[in-house]
Amino acid sequence: MNVLLVLVDSLNRADVPAYGTAEVALPNLDRLARRAFRFDNHFVGSLPCMPARRELYAGFKELLWRPWGPLEPADARLPRLVQRAGLRTAIVTDHYHYWEESANGYLQSFQQTELVRGHEWDNWRGPVPADEPVPAWVERIERWRPGAGRRYYANVRDFETEEDFFPARTFRAAAARLASLRPPFFLQVESFDVHEPFHVPEPYRSRFGDPADDDRFTLWPPYQDPDALAAFMAETTPEELAFVRARYLAKVAMVDRWLGMLLDVLDERALWDSTAVLFTTDHGHDLGTRGFFGKQYPHWESHARIPLLVWHPAFPGGGRGIDALTSTVDLFATIAELADADAEAQHGRSLVPLLAGRSAERDGLLYGTFGQGVCCTDGEWTLFKSPAAHGPLYAYSSLLVESRDGKGVGLPVEQGHFVPGVPLPQWRIPAEVRPRSREDFLFHRPTDPAQERNLWDDEPAQRGRMLELLRALVESEGAPPEQFERLGLQA
Repeated sequence: MNVLLVLVDSLNRADVPAYGTAEVALPNLDRLARRAFRFDNHFVGSLPCMPARRELYAGFKELLWRPWGPLEPADARLPRLVQRAGLRTAIVTDHYHYWEESANGYLQSFQQTELVRGHEWDNWRGPVPADEPVPAWVERIERWRPGAGRRYYANVRDFETEEDFFPARTFRAAAARLASLRPPFFLQVESFDVHEPFHVPEPYRSRFGDPADDDRFTLWPPYQDPDALAAFMAETTPEELAFVRARYLAKVAMVDRWLGMLLDVLDERALWDSTAVLFTTDHGHDLGTRGFFGKQYPHWESHARIPLLVWHPAFPGGGRGIDALTSTVDLFATIAELADADAEAQHGRSLVPLLAGRSAERDGLLYGTFGQGVCCTDGEWTLFKSPAAHGPLYAYSSLLVESRDGKGVGLPVEQGHFVPGVPLPQWRIPAEVRPRSREDFLFHRPTDPAQERNLWDDEPAQRGRMLELLRALVESEGAPPEQFERLGLQA
């Protein structure tokens, strides 16, 4: 069987019409959703971008072990496993993190790789000289993200029409690749949009607001720096937040249009009967709700519960929903099974039995960001456990993930076998992460889907039960002992 994986970065579940809450019609996503199963309780695992991709490529959930980084030497490489099963492998992507030093090893496992250059911080074209004037919309970005606006503008300053922008270039190339690949194949198509900056061409600029607003408001709010985010939120207005939301939706609509080219090839080559199609994202992106942007902890469901649509020729979904708890790390085992590849996931499980109508109950899911709090849900209740104190924190890796003149690399204090099931020794590296929150949260999902009422103090019995579940999930991942101390989960 062929396998087609489509990953659209930073796509909010609420903005996918199949989930019943979208403001904007997305006809091509609807085309797929009408055929596919819709997973209604699909969650992130490790956040953000590259941690999520390590789950996808290696079947390893790294949030308790390591921050953003390359594939480890002992990691599985899903495309290679699929290739050994007889499938031709290819990827088309504009996700520029793949070709950064700190995210090495992912693309190299494909037989064919096509890169679309220029998004966000990609060092594609030479920088704009410091004394050269730039458009007002670039200056608006620069105010909150010094250097970012001019870096991005250097890449896109010559763009004239929609066809120059990243969704058009990525999906056009992917459609051409899909049209030429000989079965059986595994094709991964990855669009960095709808990631910020929320910069769009016409007709989307006019369709989603006033084009002049680009020069009044920022297309790229800060969020990685908590202090910059706090300063922005103290100064912004409801009008600016509505503008950012509108430009985000403009990107969603633009991605949907060009996704249609890929679906057209599936129609034209009559591939639906021989191809499994998976459509998902790595995480959503909060747009000012609760004073937050991006996908940082605390991991509210607004960005942590994500879309997943799966078409399987033998198990046509017809738009039906699947309620089971599932997670990003499950895609490794799922794609391996679809390809009949010999693979064993350290974490996660295949979703194919769910497509076939078999139950696959699990006690709960664990998700989060390294060095921040940890989240878990059993389907009815969700708990966020923030760091309890300034306890120790270490990263574990067989690599030093950046060169010594880079950022974020401490000096290892020990070498040994710390990660269960990994035959190569790892460095134990001190890590410093500024917690985003010290507050703990407990939510009842059926009665509070928006997670507005924190029941941590009001439901001691459920709090205790969920803490036991969290402790069991952390233990099942073979977490290092200091994680129990920092999270206040000691026995």
